[in-house]
Amino acid sequence: MTLRISVIGTNYLGATHAAGMAEFGHQVVGVDIDPARVATLAAGRSHIYEVGLEPLLARHTRSGRLRFTTDYAEIADWADVHFLGLGTPSAPDGSADLSQLHSAVDALAPLLTRPTLVVGKSTVPVGTALALQERLRVQAPIGDGVEVAWNPEFLREGFAVEDTLRPDRLVFGTQSARALEILEQVYAIPLTEATPVVRCDLATAELIKTAANAFLATKISFINAMAQMCQAAGGDVVLLADALGYDKRIGRDFLNAGLGFGGGCLPKDIRALAVRADELEVGVLSQLVEAVEAINDGQRNELAELAIEQLGGEVTGVRIAVLGAAFKPGTDDTRNSPALTVAERLHAAGAEVLIYDPQAKLPPRDNFVQVGSVEEAVAGAEIVLHLTEWPEFRYLDPHALGELAKNKIIIDGRLKLHAPSWRDAGWKVVQIGRASTL
Repeated sequence: MTLRISVIGTNYLGATHAAGMAEFGHQVVGVDIDPARVATLAAGRSHIYEVGLEPLLARHTRSGRLRFTTDYAEIADWADVHFLGLGTPSAPDGSADLSQLHSAVDALAPLLTRPTLVVGKSTVPVGTALALQERLRVQAPIGDGVEVAWNPEFLREGFAVEDTLRPDRLVFGTQSARALEILEQVYAIPLTEATPVVRCDLATAELIKTAANAFLATKISFINAMAQMCQAAGGDVVLLADALGYDKRIGRDFLNAGLGFGGGCLPKDIRALAVRADELEVGVLSQLVEAVEAINDGQRNELAELAIEQLGGEVTGVRIAVLGAAFKPGTDDTRNSPALTVAERLHAAGAEVLIYDPQAKLPPRDNFVQVGSVEEAVAGAEIVLHLTEWPEFRYLDPHALGELAKNKIIIDGRLKLHAPSWRDAGWKVVQIGRASTL
């Protein structure tokens, strides 16, 4: 069944969701207050780098199933369901800033004159859905005819289109049979493919997303803590992780030691979870999250200190090449990027830092220089840091780069390089947590 769907907020989450809904055969209108963004999307172009997104936008803006507007009046009583895909950045105290959600609700509510389902996709503190429903009902002419459901997103940057079209699970947090029926119609196509579905209450739906992020962050920080233990004791964290991965209770995924997690979602979402846990007096959870954050931050310091140590303890005026600026491969997102944190700390210590990334474009800044190629970054460098695991970096020619570098020292901060090949080319390869192989 074809539905009329609005998606309010068209940045990373909203643009991907809108394109995905059109691919499922629905009529979709994306709404945003940014005219420039709306114009770009309406032309079938993406304002962000995300694999597969632009072709999907182009196909469905041409087909007529997808359009974009800045006018809430166009979608208020037109849509069968309104999705909220707004950002929830960190407030100064670490809590989730819900101002974008509140602004969208305040713009939509006064225009609602018939029974309406509003579905949240944003990552929010538990209790937000009911609070938004009350806000909507107070302002909407239809009053109690507005119902809120929650359908959290589980998108991985670099795989967001794939995760939208072929989700590994769907979560429907609803309060009525009608709301559940609408969501099942929205996702009729993936449901025919036996996608697992969790049908639950609003609070559980909100907590599922934050719990998933917190557990993933905990797993990443745990293996990084073990990497530091291996470094100190002379062990090999890769072999350790492989052994852990054979245990079916643990699994190998995300047990890759390195610089830890970053990006625009995971750090702010677990921080907001800790704040909400404190508000609900669940101190044991907030303490766990704070420890996870401390390990993650410490791993970046560890790598910066390791680079300084390899350079004899003094980096003033030393040229350092950094390979990678995005927080992970497959995206141009540099928010809370571990690579940039390391670069900033080395610059603060006096180093001259040159950065290359295949996709991320940095604004002009004083603390380092972005260059246009690996070769330009490495030329004259006294040390090279591999900090974002773009696939192309794995296939670099260490012999050719050795001709450009001043010193053949490379720190593999992501443990993805084939160290024997680099050593055969005369490089000293340093990998966190692999002291036994140095």
